[in-house]
Amino acid sequence: MKAVTVHDRAAGIGGLALTDLPYPHAAENDVVVRVHAAGFTPGELEWPATWTDRNGHDRTPSVPGHELSGVVAELGYGTTGLTVGQRVFGLTDWARDGALAEYTAVEARNLAPLSADIDHTVAAALPISGLTAWQALFRHGRLEAGQSVLVHGAAGGVGSIAVQLARDAGARVIGTGRVRDRDTALGLGADTFLDLQSDRLEDAGEVDLVFDVIGGEILDRSAALVRAGGTLVTIAEPPRVRPGDGRAVFFVVEPDRRQLAGLARRVRDGRLAPIVGAVHTLAEAPSAFDPGSRTPGKTIIRVA
Repeated sequence: MKAVTVHDRAAGIGGLALTDLPYPHAAENDVVVRVHAAGFTPGELEWPATWTDRNGHDRTPSVPGHELSGVVAELGYGTTGLTVGQRVFGLTDWARDGALAEYTAVEARNLAPLSADIDHTVAAALPISGLTAWQALFRHGRLEAGQSVLVHGAAGGVGSIAVQLARDAGARVIGTGRVRDRDTALGLGADTFLDLQSDRLEDAGEVDLVFDVIGGEILDRSAALVRAGGTLVTIAEPPRVRPGDGRAVFFVVEPDRRQLAGLARRVRDGRLAPIVGAVHTLAEAPSAFDPGSRTPGKTIIRVA
């Protein structure tokens, strides 16, 4: 099969190449998915798990990309809940080969069924951004209807989904970003928008939840915006400054079939629309990692 692989950490994106790999083995409780569309995170070549397995052993050549949508091609021993030929989408394990390949082996529990009326390109844009936003708002932030949430990076891949989920849940949403992001954030459902380059962050007032994807000074200053009993949630770095009378949470996204299914239902109902940017072929995937080639929205690799 064809796959994008990387051999040399020092080479960075220059080490990415389209190569031939053996068809993957389906271990116990795995499925092999014929990948139709895949997503990647630009910085994942810096992740330790891209280069070593869970025991610290070298696992190159590695296949990057951990978001996928496709069709089940094979079931591993003991796998239940999915069937051969079923459309699925989800998140591959960080320390195993990813989705920039014609076929990949995935733990069945990390996948959710995908209805026929959701395009694979749209589904591949959901897993990391969608699960991150969901877990930030509802698992860690405990957001409820009638509360207020400040979403940093409201027009980005994660922030744009967070804005839509929060609005759908009945929350008041304040989005932040650059001035060019204003119309996008407001169009997604943010009630107000703050330009982080020219507006005062403190003008947002107190909120029940801050969801940060930026870190640094913005994260530090955001702690003061959390009202008593509220929560500061971030995926950027562990908070150095904590709310005076609230919680601070740093987390890494986890696979969750139930949450994936909830995201898919919202897409079907028209309540959620991930922003898909450029779509490339598998052969074009190595160049898609280049920061100079990126466009607004989630870059997707169309495999099949």
